[in-house]
Amino acid sequence: MSGEDEEIRAGGETAGDGIRGTARGTAPVPLSVLDLVTVGAGSTATRAVRTAVDLARTAERRGFHRYWVAEHHSMPGVASSSPAVLLAHLAAHTERIRLGSGGVMLPNHAPLVIAEQFGTLEAMAPGRIDLGLGRAPGTDGATAAALRRSERPHEGADEFPQQLAELTRFLDDSFPDGHPYAKIHAVPGPVQATSPGGVQDPHRPPLWLLGSSGFSARLAGSLGLPFAFAHHFSAANTLPALDLYRASFRPSEALAEPYALIGVAALAAEAEQEARRQVMTGALSMVRLRTGRPGLVPSPEEAEAYRFNELERGFVDSWLGNVIHGTPDAVRQGLDDLAKRTGADELMITANAHGGAARLRSYELIADAYGLPG
Repeated sequence: MSGEDEEIRAGGETAGDGIRGTARGTAPVPLSVLDLVTVGAGSTATRAVRTAVDLARTAERRGFHRYWVAEHHSMPGVASSSPAVLLAHLAAHTERIRLGSGGVMLPNHAPLVIAEQFGTLEAMAPGRIDLGLGRAPGTDGATAAALRRSERPHEGADEFPQQLAELTRFLDDSFPDGHPYAKIHAVPGPVQATSPGGVQDPHRPPLWLLGSSGFSARLAGSLGLPFAFAHHFSAANTLPALDLYRASFRPSEALAEPYALIGVAALAAEAEQEARRQVMTGALSMVRLRTGRPGLVPSPEEAEAYRFNELERGFVDSWLGNVIHGTPDAVRQGLDDLAKRTGADELMITANAHGGAARLRSYELIADAYGLPG
């Protein structure tokens, strides 16, 4: 191993199998960050990306294990439509923290393109890249059809296992002789080591499967892959999906035992009232999304002035029931309880708020509550 590789692994975040993290401070499990790179009313995508850089640096400084961005489309309030581009930018502004997709929606893309993009990211930030994959479109049906150039966009989700197998072979450069793609290589990638004078790169982005139901849980388990579950918007399915993942798990080269993280919406503020005021901006944003009116994340003042009808109020009450919010101590207790109840191996926190300052402050307060370094 070269001195450069030893230095990469010495940081801690990239040691071991590249998947399992280490709990720090008094946290019950490793803590990570999911960022949708949200754009608030009165702000711009440029500011949202700058906040993402600040958040990734904060997460790195405070000892969060990984930072992921998620692919969404045709949503004015979400600036993460191109995870690979964002991750390249973030890699240039961080040094140790793992960076990844939570996730790339595989049916939206040719597997070869994803392999090339994440091979490039791995070359930029060796030993720090995660490739999380989902089978949903990350948008509405019409946008999915535009992305996939198909009038039958649901076909991609149905073919997810085959697309995953193809992507894996491109990443490993392992198509068998006689396969139509046997002479096609994802570059950067392993083929470079077989060229005259080539040297094998020791790193390959770990694959993760993402899900909000049982399909990906069972598939991840059967393939021996790590699994990320979207508890933050599918809480009723969390325990059944995790049980299914663990029951389906078969050891693989990637993992000897199951490893599951869950995404959880959480926001801390110095005062409970302020935390509630901030999360209500996310609640109103979700109401508008669910009723076909996606837009920028509203300000706290707009959320306070909005008059929810009876159906909207019922949705908000249900949605807020799965958002851990309040003082730092209250949020810490909520996260502890969730980790204990689910047995999750890692918690990936996403903060729902209008402004970048409130989200950055929330992560700092959570880190303080657990005595994380920084």
